[in-house]
Amino acid sequence: MAAEELLQEIKRIVREETPFASAISDIDFEGPRVVFYCKNLGLLMENGEVIKEFARKIRKRIILRPDPKILTEPKKAEKDIRRLVPTEAGITDIIFSQNVGEVTIEAQKPGIAIGKGGSLLREIMREISWTPRVVRAPPIKSEIVRNIRLSIIQGSTKRRDILRKIGRRIHREPKSKGDWIRFTALGGAREVGRSSFLLQTPESRVMIDCGVNVASEDRAFPHLEVPEIRLPELDAVILTHAHLDHCGFVPYLFKYGFEGPVYCTPATRDLAVLLQLDYVGIAEREDRPLPYNKRDITTFLRHCIPLDYSDVTDIAPDVRITFHNAGHILGSAIAHIHIGEGIYNLVYTGDLKFDSTRLLSPAVCTFPRLETLIMDSTYGGAEDIQPFRANAEKEFIRIVTETTKRGGKVIVPAFAVGRAQEVMVLLEDYKRKGLLDGTPVYLDGMIWEATAIHTAYPEYLSPELRERIFRADENPFISDLFERVKGPDQRAQVIEGDPAIIISTAGMMAGGPVLEYFKTLAPDPRNTLVFVGYQCEGSLGRRIQKGWREVPLRNDKGRVAEVKVNMEIQTVEGFSGHSDRAQLLNYVRRASPKPQRVICVHGDENNCISLASALHKLFKVETKAPRSLETIRLH
Repeated sequence: MAAEELLQEIKRIVREETPFASAISDIDFEGPRVVFYCKNLGLLMENGEVIKEFARKIRKRIILRPDPKILTEPKKAEKDIRRLVPTEAGITDIIFSQNVGEVTIEAQKPGIAIGKGGSLLREIMREISWTPRVVRAPPIKSEIVRNIRLSIIQGSTKRRDILRKIGRRIHREPKSKGDWIRFTALGGAREVGRSSFLLQTPESRVMIDCGVNVASEDRAFPHLEVPEIRLPELDAVILTHAHLDHCGFVPYLFKYGFEGPVYCTPATRDLAVLLQLDYVGIAEREDRPLPYNKRDITTFLRHCIPLDYSDVTDIAPDVRITFHNAGHILGSAIAHIHIGEGIYNLVYTGDLKFDSTRLLSPAVCTFPRLETLIMDSTYGGAEDIQPFRANAEKEFIRIVTETTKRGGKVIVPAFAVGRAQEVMVLLEDYKRKGLLDGTPVYLDGMIWEATAIHTAYPEYLSPELRERIFRADENPFISDLFERVKGPDQRAQVIEGDPAIIISTAGMMAGGPVLEYFKTLAPDPRNTLVFVGYQCEGSLGRRIQKGWREVPLRNDKGRVAEVKVNMEIQTVEGFSGHSDRAQLLNYVRRASPKPQRVICVHGDENNCISLASALHKLFKVETKAPRSLETIRLH
């Protein structure tokens, strides 16, 4: 059934078979959902259970929107909201989006503003007719979070038109015959960086991740030149998480013809915009050619369709996805992909952590059905066994303590998202327990904004950390231990000042403020550089790890000069957001149901091959470690 025919059928059923037909003024698609425009909210609320049953019948998610004619004037509506919502909810902002009849209520305690079982939301809607949407006010003020929310609200008309087009494409009538499924590696196979994969069926084309390799010029971008890639015909992009090697090239797709949706979690959306803007900003400062601009990032944002964990969503006529926690960074997702009416199920892990950390719960390993598992192999080598987290933390604190005692500074190159917050929570914990002296901790680069986003989405964090964030006096991210470096002048003061811990981007030292600290502090043997994250082959971080004692870097005048590396160089394994060899094997062992095939990606050549071989021997399943540009027929 074609999209228009399906829409007419839904309208007919509402008109002829439901008790709430008179309350509906129009029905339309918006992305994967069906929107009911309402002229009598009271009647619809009385039939809440009937609507839920109707949604199950048509197998679509339904959202209710008020008809513009019934909306209360915004000034009066705001007064009514503030009267109805208890003051302890801590409303910080109320923003109206006239075109879609939605009001966004930003509150410090959203649970109070929502009410038990959503009771207060229903009362607000009944009183003012606007559809209320409650979001958490970040304990740390974040310009990026506010700008993203405003951009979505202010661009609501364009976004509605975009979603309607997407909805008609999702619900189009399938025209192709056959039931084959192909999986092509466009990047990130037998390598770390530029992860991107194409999933093809006779009917649909879906891209999974689209990243950049910031440490390489020769292999920076995915192979989008292959004949299978025709951007206007691409149905959707599934984005598993916000690290640049997975999300950094998505805006490029919109620059050259893609007009479809990007599915990700809300936290991934915000973090991706943050890191993409930083990527463009660094390229501009270093006078490097830009693959896309800030306008393309805005276009990407408008095409994002956020999904929470466990939401089941149609993204093409024969493709349905569900996100699950991947344990890697805030909002990171394992994508369970269901193809056809039970034809095939595959799971793409993205980056995977099958262990509890200070930030996150372990990755999910149980799915309704599973034929092929496509998994992270970053630490899949036979020797890639990480120490216990507690031992790694003690080693890190030992290095920090010894360095500061001798009058030195500690530089921690960290990814703005993930490792930086892990180290922050560790340092705050040791300070709170009296095990760390008063050494200041400076945060430079995008770490502050990324941390603010963590506080805006505590529902994605581990239960223990989430509870601490809900209690302002225990929130580790707003501890007075941390100080944000706000510019070059303060950076210079930190460099010249007393012993300190400096957590700075970029994590692989491929750019960013960490290089400013390194240039000045590297010659002094009292200082220490501590790596706590993966260093990609070819990156400056990997070269320093390997023992380079003279590093060519551009100085303030743009000339290349040798930097003497006399400082202590340390690598502390165990902080990684990736699982080690033992955890990866255990993940497949614990996976339910057992996969018939495992495809190993996102690791260097030796690690992918080694992990694939071990999995085949241990579990007697078919395994593959494809190269980029290889295609595997799954079905």
